[in-house]
Amino acid sequence: MTTEPFIRPYRPSDRAALGDICVRTAHAGADASPLYPDPELLPTIFAYPYVELEPDFAFVLDDGAGGAVGYVLGVPDTAAFAGRFRTAWLPGVSDRYPAPTGPATTPAEEMTGLLHTPERMVRDELTGFPAHLHIDLLPAWQGRGHGRALIGTLLEALRRHGVPAVHLCMAQANTPARAFYDRLGFRPLAVDDPGPVWYLGRPTTAP
Repeated sequence: MTTEPFIRPYRPSDRAALGDICVRTAHAGADASPLYPDPELLPTIFAYPYVELEPDFAFVLDDGAGGAVGYVLGVPDTAAFAGRFRTAWLPGVSDRYPAPTGPATTPAEEMTGLLHTPERMVRDELTGFPAHLHIDLLPAWQGRGHGRALIGTLLEALRRHGVPAVHLCMAQANTPARAFYDRLGFRPLAVDDPGPVWYLGRPTTAP
């Protein structure tokens, strides 16, 4: 008997799948594993702290047999999350990923620098969009409406929590993702010196 995929809250048994999804979609939507010798580095920055610090805003797409094949992770208050990242998350991973002592020369060193600067998430231009999110789906599960459903699930959770708006940061090179966010009502946010990324935002209510 085939069971249909569905969205459910994250559970600790999904951790390995979460890490795998993160890495396999991190290079402008493609597999980033050739760039990062340690497969735990990217999830340590962009996935694990979310499910540890804000588990009420972590949802996965279940393939119908218990396996996570996509996720959406959010935080209702980016400034508060950055503070907790610094005090509650970073001390536990700094031994494995020490702070850089000089300019980054590899993608892994660049990402380690991001790990040690959670304050980068807090920008005055984003004050009106206090929540932020990350969403990733394995390629075989993209283009089938699951991403829209995951975003909708998170928006509902944020709305119930009284959060008015949410933002995200994405690589400009990932043009298919930009088209996806545009269809869901995300709009560009003006941010000084954004680098090779776009900041997009939308209300948690219907646009």
